[in-house]
Amino acid sequence: MEMEMDMDMEMELKRYVKVWVLATTCLCYCYYVAARLPKGALRLLSILPVIYIFIILPITLTSVSLCGPTAFFLVWLANFKLLLFSFGQAPLSPPPPKLFHFISLACLPIKLVQRTDNDNNPSPSFMPRLLLVIKTFVLLLLLHVHNYRQFIHPYVFLSLYCLEMYLQIELVLAISAIPARALFRFEIEPQFNEPYLATSLQDFWGHRWNLMVTSILRPTVYYPVSEFSKRLIGPKWASLPGVVATFVVSGLMHEVIFFYLTRVSPTWEVTWFFILHGICVAMEVALKKMVKDRWQLHRAISGPLAVSFAGVTGFWLFFPQLTRNRVDDQVVWECYILLNFIKHKVSSFFIG
Repeated sequence: MEMEMDMDMEMELKRYVKVWVLATTCLCYCYYVAARLPKGALRLLSILPVIYIFIILPITLTSVSLCGPTAFFLVWLANFKLLLFSFGQAPLSPPPPKLFHFISLACLPIKLVQRTDNDNNPSPSFMPRLLLVIKTFVLLLLLHVHNYRQFIHPYVFLSLYCLEMYLQIELVLAISAIPARALFRFEIEPQFNEPYLATSLQDFWGHRWNLMVTSILRPTVYYPVSEFSKRLIGPKWASLPGVVATFVVSGLMHEVIFFYLTRVSPTWEVTWFFILHGICVAMEVALKKMVKDRWQLHRAISGPLAVSFAGVTGFWLFFPQLTRNRVDDQVVWECYILLNFIKHKVSSFFIG
């Protein structure tokens, strides 16, 4: 049985390597060929085959642990960045001087820090590294909790799973950024900003949760829709359609990622989750514009309310597709297989 699992893992890792070799080849084409075409329709036309390849590549992977991040990096981040690149927009335009810088910026969840004259010698902070270690330890404990699931109340388990998913996403994105930070000495912005400290829904989604997605949705969805809305409803309220449109696109992209994870037809629950939050954030922005500084909830009240609302609606609409298709159990099982695979390979290496 263990030998069979090792063979399956070895085959999956080989497929994973092939996926990223092909993805890297496609990005080389974008750097050396598409970048030399004038920005606009012609460059977009030259990049469309790459976008299509990136969409189908994750389907070749069967494990949640490898397919999920690959789909996020290629289908969402890289494709959206390539669309911006087609029209001469950052972060890929103008192309960086080195090919591997271009590849890293295209498909990794990184955003370079915008340096100013006042921070030429930024001092490394110890606290983020300590927090990362603590979060890793907590995640390992939560994965172990799955062995006792039958003894835990369903609502308590869902709460723990919510925390587990947050930690998994943050750690995967942080680990994925390590090569770019180590090899190229990139100064990289954090992917998360302690979302449990949010003071409002707008703060949660705009400044704390998965900032890589936020940074790519602003130029691709929010800014164009807001600019268009100015002509129809004026500048004061133009941001509200932009907010709602951004959440709709985010919901649809999550449906795509969930399809790669579950391989079942979408039920649209996760889309409604983001539509609901988009409407609520738009209402919050509108309310702030109307009352301005005349009245506001204390952050000690608004923060827990915002985080609780995200958690409760997540139980209702976001997590059911994952738990219904046992994605949570599959992740734990794959971690077990991967650890055994590594242990077996290390033992084989030292024994001979």
